[in-house]
This record gives sequence, C-alpha cells and structure tokens, in this order.
Amino acid sequence: MKLDAGTQTMTAIVQHEYGSAPEDVLRVAHFRRPAPGDGEVLVRVRAASVDRGTWHLMAGLPYPVRVAGFGVRRPKALNPGRCLAGVVVATGPNVTGFSPGDDVFGTGTGSFAEFAVAPAGRVTAKPVNLSYGQAAAVPVSAVTALQAIRDNAHLAAGQHVLIVGASGGVGTFAVQIAKAYGAEVTGVCRTEKADLVRSIGAEHVIDYTREDFADGARRYDAIVDIGGNTALSRLRRALAPGGRLVIVGGETDGRWLGGTDRQIRARMLSPFVRQTLTTFITSENADDLRVLRDFIEAGRITPVVGRSYPLNEVAAAVRHLLDGQARGKIVIDVAER
Repeated sequence: MKLDAGTQTMTAIVQHEYGSAPEDVLRVAHFRRPAPGDGEVLVRVRAASVDRGTWHLMAGLPYPVRVAGFGVRRPKALNPGRCLAGVVVATGPNVTGFSPGDDVFGTGTGSFAEFAVAPAGRVTAKPVNLSYGQAAAVPVSAVTALQAIRDNAHLAAGQHVLIVGASGGVGTFAVQIAKAYGAEVTGVCRTEKADLVRSIGAEHVIDYTREDFADGARRYDAIVDIGGNTALSRLRRALAPGGRLVIVGGETDGRWLGGTDRQIRARMLSPFVRQTLTTFITSENADDLRVLRDFIEAGRITPVVGRSYPLNEVAAAVRHLLDGQARGKIVIDVAER
C-alpha cells in the first residue's frame, strides 16, 4: 500500500481501550500521520514485531503497566506496537546523526502503522545483512537477551548456562548471544522445538516434557529463566554454588503482580544465600542495538523469524503468540499502499 505523497494520512492499528483478547480491541483504521517532536525521528515503517510486551500494553496488565506511563484508564499510544524497522522520513528539533532516507531499526511508539515516531536515542542504522522484517525482530527481544547474558548473568567464556524458554523470541537471541560470549549452552524447550534450539548453537537441549532440568544431575554457572514459572527452589537446585540466576520472564494471570512476585522473592532471598538471584528491567537504547548490529553483521547472531503477518492481521499475530506455539519472533510486514 503506497501512501500518496499529497496526503498526511496512514493506515494503522488502533486501540481505544484495554482488553486481553486482541481480536476484541485491535482494529484497522486511518489516521493522520504523526509528526516528530523534539529529539524524535519519523519512520516509514517497513516491518514491526510482536513480543510478550505487546500483550501487556494491549491488556494494560498487570496494572502497574498503566501507571508506568502507558495510560491509567485507556491506552495513551495509538497501538501497542513498539519494535520497528524502516526508513527515516523526517527529523524533529535537536536530532543529529539521522537524515531522511536512512535505514533504521529500534523502538518507537505505535509501530503497527505505516508511520511511527521514535526517540533518536532508541534507533540506529539497520544491519546491512538483514531484511526489514528480520531487523524488526531484534530490538526489544535481543536487547533483553543481551542485558540478561552480559550485564546480569555476567557470562564468561567456558561457563555453562541453562536457558529456560530457549525457543521463544528472547530465548533464541539469548542462546546465540551466550554462544557469542563463549559459553556452553543448554536450552530448555518442548519436543517440537528442540531442533530449532540446536540449530542456533545450543550444545545440549532438554525437553521439559520428558526431562527435569532441576533433577540435580547437573548444575550450571548461570541460569537465564525466560519461560514458565519454575519455583525458585527448583531453579536453585540446578544452579551451582555461587552461580547467578537471572529471571527474565515467567508470568501468571495475576492482575496486580502478573508473576513478578517470583522476581521480588528472588531479590529478597539473594542477600542471604551464596547464589545471586536477580532480575532486571530492560533498558532500550541505541548503544546496545549497535552491539547487536556488530554481532549480526559478523554472522554471530541471526534473528529467528517464525511467522509473518500483514498489518491488517496484527490481532491474529498476537493471538498466535498467546497460544504458545511461536518459534522465535513474530513479524508484522507493513505493506505500502
């Protein structure tokens, strides 16, 4: 769909209220094209992507999401899309380093649309060896994985890491980033995704439907827990004395804590045990995107895109994520009109 140069309208997914079912709250509509503000760039979006955070912003759950600045009674953003890859169209005041025509990737506001604005500090030049769809798969998930592996697990060459939820959006990046830092990786996933996890570099794969990674047979220098809600006691059984547990994901349907109670308990327990039990909030920034771009252009990380959907099927893409069948990332192809 090609946007007429003489108009200022665009096709976008819109959300006027919070709701847990994507087909109930996400609609296709036509809106005025946004304008970049101070420190922002306007991007013609070529592709976006879906992650678990998409659902949180769509549903407004757990409730602290709303008071964090996303809207208490109703969503502030046009839609819950944030990751994007595309072409800079215009720059706002006080923006340097970007010009119209630049290919970029990063995070913005309302990226399930033909145009979106993004803070200049959260986008950077797109990897030259990736398509727009592949690049859109990177920002939130890969930055989260990088900060989990590098900044919280503190992985070093030769260490052994267990990645729980290795086949998902964050997990597929975490496996590859851990390998890039020289670690030996064991990935945990279900049967039908084992081949995928092996194909991206995991030396060992544990099928959680058949094996218990916390049976005490092996202990790991670090555990990065991205999927499921494994009890802290079980995770600690698989963690070496002095090892580091990094809880990235694991959710419940609680409307107030949504599974973060486990992370809170881990932080509270950590000072009283030899192991380090921690969690973190991802910091979206261009510096880490550039680190990832270097890994990608060197061939050490490749985004795993499981399925792609057109812009008018964002609700179906979010439903696919919620169904738990996704392999790697889900991408939204934003066609021109």
